Amino acid sequence: MQKVSLNSNELKGFLTHIINNNQYIQEHGKTPVAIEVVGESGIGKTSSILQLAQETNLNFVKLNLAQIEELGDLVGFPIRQFEVTNGKETKYVDENVIDDARQSGFKPTGNNRMSYCPPEWIAGKEEGGILLLDDWNRADMRFIQAVMELVDRQQYISWSLPKNWHIILTSNPDTDDYIVNSIDAAQKTRFISVDLRFDVECWARWAEENHIDSRCINFLLMHPELVSKKVNSRSIVMFFNSISSIESFENSLGLIQMIGEGSVGPEFASMFSMFINNKLDKLVDVRKVLFDENEESAIRALKSNVGTGDNYRADIASTLTTRLINNVVYFAKDNKVEKSLIDRIGKIVTEDILNNDLKYHLVKSIYGSDQKKFSTLALNKDLVKYILK
Repeated sequence: MQKVSLNSNELKGFLTHIINNNQYIQEHGKTPVAIEVVGESGIGKTSSILQLAQETNLNFVKLNLAQIEELGDLVGFPIRQFEVTNGKETKYVDENVIDDARQSGFKPTGNNRMSYCPPEWIAGKEEGGILLLDDWNRADMRFIQAVMELVDRQQYISWSLPKNWHIILTSNPDTDDYIVNSIDAAQKTRFISVDLRFDVECWARWAEENHIDSRCINFLLMHPELVSKKVNSRSIVMFFNSISSIESFENSLGLIQMIGEGSVGPEFASMFSMFINNKLDKLVDVRKVLFDENEESAIRALKSNVGTGDNYRADIASTLTTRLINNVVYFAKDNKVEKSLIDRIGKIVTEDILNNDLKYHLVKSIYGSDQKKFSTLALNKDLVKYILK
C-alpha cells in the first residue's frame, strides 16, 4: 500500500484536517477515522502529535503498547453485571453495586452478563482528546486485535471513547531494521497511513522553540545529510544537549569528540569537530543581527560571515537566512512586531548580503507566517516587491 510522505509541519496540518473532519462526520453518526503515522525511531512522531494536542486544546493520552503486559491495561478488566428493573427502567449494574441498586428500588431480573470496566486511562475523561497508541506494531497480536476493535467502533464491548476523541497509531517501518509485527491487508484498510520524514528546516524551527544550542542548530542546517536511520534526530538532540553548557567548543574538542562518538557515532562526531576547527561554531548570533541596538555592528558581522564575491559562502548564507526567519517568527508568536524589527529586516535585504533567492525566501517566509502581524512589511518599499514577486 502506497503512503504519502510528510514532514512534521505537513503532518500536523493533515492531522488537523482529519480531526476537524472527524468532528463533522461524528455529528452525522459516523465513526471517526483513525490515523497511523509510520516513521523511523527518534524522528519525532510522538512529539509532533503531543504538540498538536496542545495547540488544539485536546486531552492527550499516550499508551506505549510495547511496554504494556496486561491486556486489561488497554481495554479494561472483565466484570460481571446483573440486569435490574424497578418496573419503569431496566438496566445492567456492576456486581459490586447490586446492593445499592436494591436499596434504590431495583430488583434483579435473573439475567447477567460479562462486561468490561473502562480502563483507568479513559475513566473520567471529558469530550475532546487524542488517544496515541505508540509503537502499536511492536505489541503482540492480542493487543493489535484489541486496537482494531477500538479503531473500528471507538468502543470495546461495554465502554466507549468519549465524543470527539481521535485515535492515532504510531509505528516503525516493517523492515529488517525493526522487530515489529506485520499488519495484514484487512487491518490496513481500517485506518489512513502516512509516513513521517525528517525535514531539517522543520527540525530547525522546533530546535529554536526548544532552545537547542545555537551553534548546534547551525551545524545540522549545514549537514542535514548526517541524519540517518542509525543517527536519528533524537540521538542528535541528546548529543547537542550534552555539550550545550560548554562555553568554548574549541577548548573542549577532545571532550566533545568523546561525547559525540558515544552518542551519534564517529562520523558525525568527526564532522562536528571539523565544523569547530573551521570556526563555524563562531557564526554571528542571529538574534543580535535582528535586535542589537548597534545596527551597523550587527550588519557588519553578518556580512563578514557570509562573505562577498569569490569568498561568498552560499552554505552559510542559507543557514543564517533560515535562522533569521525562524527567530523572527518565533519572536512574533508572543510579542508585538515593532517598526524597528521591520526596518532591520529591510536593512538586511538592502545591504545585498544575501543573493536574490534568499532575500525572496526571507521576506516571503516571514510575511507568510502571519500576514496580520507582519502587514507592515508590505508598506516597506524595499520589501514589498519580494512579497508580490
